[in-house]
Amino acid sequence: MQIEITGHHVELTQALRAYVNEKMERIERHFGNLIGAHVVLRLERLEHTAEATLAVGGRTNDLNATATSDDMYAAIDAMVDKLDRQVRKHKSKVTDHHRAANRSIQAG
Repeated sequence: MQIEITGHHVELTQALRAYVNEKMERIERHFGNLIGAHVVLRLERLEHTAEATLAVGGRTNDLNATATSDDMYAAIDAMVDKLDRQVRKHKSKVTDHHRAANRSIQAG
């Protein structure tokens, strides 16, 4: 999965980039049909905001999540948690649960 990271009023250090990449790997482990991600890290006054858009393969729309916190790392964690929930829900919708039932009927 290709991850694009953008910063608004934030200096993107190697540590921030590595942290975002590490956290996004967790999402990729749950669902391999992800095309790319665009992550925007923003600082407005004292609010740190992390937002991401995941491009998912297939006919579905992209998945979006936004989180705000006093700390950038906490905002990234919250955003990834939201995306993780969305990806797991999307995966359960995409997975054909009737396949296993059909196999048992055909075999018996």
